[in-house]
Amino acid sequence: MDWYPSPDENVLLRTAAKFASGMASPVDGLRWFRDPERGDIQEELMANEGWPPAPAYELRTTGDRAARGALHTLFVGIPFIANLIANLGGASGAPFGDVPVRGRVEDPPNEVKDFPVMWAAPGALARTAPWQLDPARRPKGYATDLVLTDHRLLFLGTRWGTLDKAEVLGEFPRESIAEARQMKFSEINADVRITFTDGSWVRLFTGTRDSAERLDQVLSGAVVLLPESELSDGQRTRVARFMGELPRTAHPPTYTVLRSGIVLVESRVSVRAGSGVFETHSILMDDTGRPAEPSPGDL
Repeated sequence: MDWYPSPDENVLLRTAAKFASGMASPVDGLRWFRDPERGDIQEELMANEGWPPAPAYELRTTGDRAARGALHTLFVGIPFIANLIANLGGASGAPFGDVPVRGRVEDPPNEVKDFPVMWAAPGALARTAPWQLDPARRPKGYATDLVLTDHRLLFLGTRWGTLDKAEVLGEFPRESIAEARQMKFSEINADVRITFTDGSWVRLFTGTRDSAERLDQVLSGAVVLLPESELSDGQRTRVARFMGELPRTAHPPTYTVLRSGIVLVESRVSVRAGSGVFETHSILMDDTGRPAEPSPGDL
């Protein structure tokens, strides 16, 4: 790992994270930064928070929407057909990764008519989120991760293909986070909206549906993530074997305690470098590390 927690804290989850992009036709591929009156605060962020400049987006015209729709059809259709053929031929997995899927619109004012990825009054916590989360601002080959520990939520920055240590871009105490809600109207259902105790929020794309879902569940108290330090010797042995079967680029595993008491182990692997999309590999184990079967209500 290129970043380590403090001696008194445990890492619960680490996932890719960047500001999300709109999916509905008028806002497809776009994002805005808003105050509670829906004013654009991009100039304020550049002046007061030191953000570098980026494009000023406008809602897409009818012609733009038609062109983008054709591209989406091409992007989704070819991988879908190729993956279908591969599966019919007996191949395991999907060679083109998960086909992008959109859920239903949950928040029309912020998903169809507009697409804010930051909603924050002056001085609000959301305004302190790092600018490197914005794909339109950060350098090429730069990636950002979200880390959740039992004490805080952090954002890390790394460069693809280097051995540089991860840079801590920003952090928030756990008690400053009010909730994390999975936003299903998004590519592969991987968006999450993190709301702070002052009512400000940011919307992030996490790269996998599982990551968005886990953040939602953990911060709502619906599930418990087990720190690696609490694994039994047998569980550690099983996890080491599991991770040894994955590519070296696999993310550190997370451990979710299910209702029956068995542990779900998950690790994310990038579909392709720099894509921001991941596939999740997982196993289930009991308290000794032996394979386990889920009980009703576990999954």
